[in-house]
Amino acid sequence: MVKVYEIPKSADSETQQRIADLLMGQVDSMWAEDPYKQLLSSIHLTLQEGSKAHIFVAEKDDTLVGAAFFNVGISMDKGGHYIWLNDLYVHKEHRNQGIAKKLLLKIIYWAENENIKGIELETGINNEATKALYNSLGFYDIVSKRYGFRF
Repeated sequence: MVKVYEIPKSADSETQQRIADLLMGQVDSMWAEDPYKQLLSSIHLTLQEGSKAHIFVAEKDDTLVGAAFFNVGISMDKGGHYIWLNDLYVHKEHRNQGIAKKLLLKIIYWAENENIKGIELETGINNEATKALYNSLGFYDIVSKRYGFRF
């Protein structure tokens, strides 16, 4: 059985390391010199009191098998708070079992209870499985070109 829950702001360092260990499976998308250190730093910042970032995890048999990381921002377009879903990751050995869907449904339920006005995210244009998942839950395409800047 898979449990999905939010990591509390009071999470200890062992829990933070468990999350970083899981997310190391997607380090190919990170540009950091030391990806593990960067993950731990980001997790630590997320769990600081007052942070508008959140981490939800999926756990199976006491093992973290999936995680979602998002920020709550304010949208002029939506007229209130919205979620930017930065990351949704399921360990490769646990994919195609509905875990990503469970994570997303938990986030949607949380967002509705928090009076969040919408959720936005980005995925690869050729990632058909992920696009099918999002579409099955009512997400729709927004045509845009995303830009970035690093310091």
